Amino acid sequence: MTTAATLDPSEIARYARHIVLPEIGGPGQQKLKAARVLVIGAGGLGAPALQYLAAAGVGTLGIADDDVVSLSNLQRQVIHATGDIGRPKVESAASAIDALNPHVKVVAHALRLGPENAEAIFKAYDLVVDGSDNFDTRYLAADTAETMAVPLVTGAVGRFDGSLTVLKPYETDAEGHPNPSYRDLFPSPPPPGAVPTCAEAGIIGALTGVIGTLQAMEAIKLITGIGEPLVGRLLLYDALAAQFNTIRYRRGRA
Repeated sequence: MTTAATLDPSEIARYARHIVLPEIGGPGQQKLKAARVLVIGAGGLGAPALQYLAAAGVGTLGIADDDVVSLSNLQRQVIHATGDIGRPKVESAASAIDALNPHVKVVAHALRLGPENAEAIFKAYDLVVDGSDNFDTRYLAADTAETMAVPLVTGAVGRFDGSLTVLKPYETDAEGHPNPSYRDLFPSPPPPGAVPTCAEAGIIGALTGVIGTLQAMEAIKLITGIGEPLVGRLLLYDALAAQFNTIRYRRGRA
């Protein structure tokens, strides 16, 4: 992670509720200010993740998205407003972040993440939050983060269910065993068309807020070094049952 950055008086006042926490304090808030976080997707998951990371004082937020705001997005993509319809999501999200916290620098990547650009983009960041909505991007993000040795917080949602985990497969656990990768959890993508899209199956809007906010929380933990990140653990949320479950998984490859 990047070294700590100095806070000015207005930032000390803004982040007072963080600074009073012994687990974070001034040093932790300085780490947040110095951090560079890439969020893939400014949609259902990316919207709340971006809002809470900006509010928390992450100094630089990159946003990778090639889409524009549509009316059907607004049921769950809460960083955008009705007046943003037709506007590139990276621009809409950047405006909302600036209004929320002008101390945050936004780097807009108005493009679709692909094999030709992923490594070049990832190398500029300390941490990646994947809020993408397709398997190609999820696997690309996981493979690239592993290659580049960048922590990845990845989440997924569908209908009334969500999940998230933290990936650091380039490190070992307390016993010296390699941490698992995304492909240890999900070895290969499902066949095309096997999993319906949100447009086909529907999704409850508030679910994306739950999972996206949890992704922001995991990112904050990683940046500040507090708590136990979800490395080797998949957190599952059933919104209809109001139930969380955690599944442990291990490295399966030689």
